[in-house]
Amino acid sequence: MSIRLSRRKTLILSAAGAVSLGTRLAAQQEGLRLAFIPQENPEKLLGDIAAITGWLADQIGVPVEGFVTIDHAAAVEALRNGDADISFMGALPFVLAEAEIGAVPLLSEVYRGAPSYTGRIFVRRDSGIETLADLGGKDIAFADPISESGYLYPLAEFVEAGLVAGPGDADAFFGRIFFAGGYQQAMQAMAEGLVEAAGASQYADLLLTPQQQAEVIWIAESEPIPSHVVIARPGLDADLRSRFVDAMMRLNEAGNRDLLRYLYGPDGYVRADPAAYDGVRDMARRYGLLG
Repeated sequence: MSIRLSRRKTLILSAAGAVSLGTRLAAQQEGLRLAFIPQENPEKLLGDIAAITGWLADQIGVPVEGFVTIDHAAAVEALRNGDADISFMGALPFVLAEAEIGAVPLLSEVYRGAPSYTGRIFVRRDSGIETLADLGGKDIAFADPISESGYLYPLAEFVEAGLVAGPGDADAFFGRIFFAGGYQQAMQAMAEGLVEAAGASQYADLLLTPQQQAEVIWIAESEPIPSHVVIARPGLDADLRSRFVDAMMRLNEAGNRDLLRYLYGPDGYVRADPAAYDGVRDMARRYGLLG
């Protein structure tokens, strides 16, 4: 897969900014619209959405429609406007959506046995780059400007090392900063040599080919971050919200676990604990993203 980057712009691999699946629900009195962020190649994600929304519709008893947003910010806007009822997103976009529109956390991912993960700085094994300081003047690709593991937490490692004062000063340290639009896109840009480093989830290297995985290493890792979360817009019918959560929890059952691969591949889901995201709220305040 070939990757192109735009300065401070989101890279979109889908043909349009947002691609809807299934029959439009305009004529329906009841249904669910799910927004998905493009962590992976959106073309693959479209097929996954078709599979999981069909299963959810059968479980919940109402039509379920899914679409891919341009980025996290677009997902939050879709919730704000009522274009989406529920969205899958990272912890940082959730706490921002909570503050802006009163978004409600429903479910948290469990991945590799833990409800948390980290952000990492990845480089090519043959790059000669061994420390964060070695990236001075070099180009870096992050996943999304409001991603926790794909931007804020990896960047915080540069702050802790005394190399960057904060997001507003990062340009002075790096050569160029790009936002690629997702984990896979940022990792591909680094693996293909378009940038020297990528900031992404600790598991983002698994989105590369086996050959590429052998060619990359990570040189820094963030503190633990609460796992990705499934959130609802305020005002969503309580019964419909409850039926959705119950259906998603059934994905933990042995007979349904194979369906998890259509939802970014977690081990399963637990009911969200809002307090688990206090650290993310603190990080967002520290960097001026929350008042």
